[in-house]
Amino acid sequence: MKPADVLIVGQGLAGTLLAWECERSGIEFVIADQGHATAASRAAAGIINPVTGRRLVKPWRVTDLLPQARSTYQEMGDVLGAPIWRDLRVRRRFADDTERAAFARKAETGELAPFVVEPGDADGFWIEQAARVDLDTMLAATRARWRAQGRLQERRVDVSAEQRHYRWVVDCTGLDGARGAMAGVAPWEFAQGEVLQVQVAGLDPGVVLNRRHWVMPAGAHAAWVGATHVPGVVAREPTEGGRHVLERSAREMLVGEFQVIGHRAGVRVTVPDKLPVIGPIAPGLGVI
Repeated sequence: MKPADVLIVGQGLAGTLLAWECERSGIEFVIADQGHATAASRAAAGIINPVTGRRLVKPWRVTDLLPQARSTYQEMGDVLGAPIWRDLRVRRRFADDTERAAFARKAETGELAPFVVEPGDADGFWIEQAARVDLDTMLAATRARWRAQGRLQERRVDVSAEQRHYRWVVDCTGLDGARGAMAGVAPWEFAQGEVLQVQVAGLDPGVVLNRRHWVMPAGAHAAWVGATHVPGVVAREPTEGGRHVLERSAREMLVGEFQVIGHRAGVRVTVPDKLPVIGPIAPGLGVI
């Protein structure tokens, strides 16, 4: 293998996608990553929902980016021999009259097209073209691939000390970077999120249930329930409070009993406008 041009620091979702694009483009790279024990990607369910939030909004550029996401993740799955992308529908149930009124206004103007094409009912409405990216499978399979290729370095990195060795060093470490070497790059905001893994029977494998929180099928008799959102909290450990909130939501959405078999937490790193932060911040140094 040729000497690497790019050092990617962190192999969560951002670092993995950057490395994948480098490999596709013939750019020599290596990845430095200690493991996924504290990565926010490990606590993410991987849901892609084209109509979100209490205000029922379409995420930034979702109409343009959704086909590209589908193509990229399906290609990754084909190359890795492990399916990563799964098409889904979302059954969105109204949490209150405010959401019901917001839907009525937007349905009348066609604002939610092409993702909401059927009229709603008294209980809620259907969202089309949603999906799930199986992040656990994607991260494990790409990690194994790049370890076998000699591209993966399982070590801690001082970003500033590495710049002299590579044409580009790109920090993809999320919380660690935003509280460390990348602290002054953007007005970072932090929010803890928690998810539960549950055993439950009788779910439609192609439907995500959504009412304030969501229930996403994840294999036979299994599902993820999430996610909480606690602004300003940077703790990566699950909490009893978060578990109680999600169990209450699960009882509202599920028919029958369920058993909690897993509980994860992570920290989302965003900026006030919630748009992506990506690009060079100094000669030879970038951030995603």
